[in-house]
Amino acid sequence: MIYLDNSATTKPDPAVLQSFQQVSNDFFANPSSVHQFGAKAEQLLLKAKEQAAQLLGVQKEEIIFTSGGTEGNNIAIKGIALEHQQRGKHIITSQVEHPSVIEACKSLEKLGFEITYLPVDENGVVVVNDLVNSIRKDTILISIMHVNNEIGSIQPIKEIGEIAKAYPKLFFHVDYIQGIGKVPLDLEDSGIDLCTISGHKIHGLKGTGILYVKKRTILFPLFHGGNQEQSIRSGTENLAGAVTIVKALRLIKEHERKDISNLYNLQQQLRNELELTEGVEINTPNKAAPHILNFSVPGMKPEVIIHMLGEQDIFISTKSACSSKQLDESKVLLACGYSNDRAASALRISISYETTKNEIDTFLQALQKAIKQFKEVLE
Repeated sequence: MIYLDNSATTKPDPAVLQSFQQVSNDFFANPSSVHQFGAKAEQLLLKAKEQAAQLLGVQKEEIIFTSGGTEGNNIAIKGIALEHQQRGKHIITSQVEHPSVIEACKSLEKLGFEITYLPVDENGVVVVNDLVNSIRKDTILISIMHVNNEIGSIQPIKEIGEIAKAYPKLFFHVDYIQGIGKVPLDLEDSGIDLCTISGHKIHGLKGTGILYVKKRTILFPLFHGGNQEQSIRSGTENLAGAVTIVKALRLIKEHERKDISNLYNLQQQLRNELELTEGVEINTPNKAAPHILNFSVPGMKPEVIIHMLGEQDIFISTKSACSSKQLDESKVLLACGYSNDRAASALRISISYETTKNEIDTFLQALQKAIKQFKEVLE
C-alpha cells in the first residue's frame, strides 16, 4: 500500500500504540480519585503536561489536553467570544480556514457576532494590510491557520502575532494542526494566545489533542462539570491519550530536526514530474509546507482518479477530509481566484516522514497512466 493522504490522518507510530496500551493497563485509575492509585495517574498526567510544555517551549499551566483539532478550535474561538463579548463581538478570520474554524464562526454569527472573512491572494495567503485594516475597537479575536490543509500555503503568523501584541484586549488564535512537526512556529512571546494541535496528524491517535492557552487568557468553557483541565475542559481526563500525543509530539519533533530536507526533496520530485505531465496544473505555491502538494486536472473528475489509484492500493485525496465527501468545488481554490473547473478537479497528495522515493515514483507512474486512460475514454 502507498498511503499519500497524511493530511487527513496518519498511521499511528508503533511506539505510540505501545504507550497507549501500557498506560491503559497500568494507570487506568481516574486522575481525580483521592486514593493512591488515582494519585499515580494524576502524577503521570502532570508529567505529560510538563513534557508537552517543554517540547512546545511554553509553561505546563498553558497546556490543555483535548480530543483533537475540532474541539480545540471550538474551545478557543467560542471560548473567547462568549467570555469577552462585553468588549466586542467582532472576529477576524480568513476564507481558507478549516471547516472547524469556519463553522464555529458561522455559529457565532447566529448569536450576534460579526465575522470578517479575509480574502487571500493567489497563493492562499492573507494580506497583512487587509488584516490590519480590518481591526476595529470591538475586535476581540483573530483566528488564522498556520498551514493550509488543502494547498499547504503558510500564513504570516509571526507578522500577525506582532500586530496582535499592539492590541492588548485582542486575542490571537492559531490552528497549528498541519504545521506542527513540519514548519516551525515559536509560541513564547509570539503574540499567540491560543494554539491548536491534533494527535492523529502526527502519527498519534484519533481523539487526542492539545490546546495551548497563554497565561491570563480567560475562556468561557464549552463543557461544565468536574472542573478538570483548569475548568476549561471538564470531563475525566484521557490519560492514555494525553501520554500518546506527547509521545507523538516528541517523535515528530525528532523527525523535523533530522529528516525535514527529505520531505522537501520528495515534494520537489512531485512538483517537477507533475509540471511535465500534460493537463496538470499545480495549485500549491512554491513557498509552502513540505508535505502537501495540490494539483488539478481540469476536465477530469477527481473521484475517478482516486478510485483508479485506489484499485492499485495507492491512496490520495481531494480536499480536506472534513469536506471531501461534498462533491463541490474547493472553497480554498476558489478563494485563491482559480476557475470553477480547476477548483472542482483538485487532488491532494500529502506525504509523511515515512514516505519513500520509490513510493513517489510508483504513484507518479500510476497517476500518469490513469490520466492517459481517462483521456482515451473521453476521446
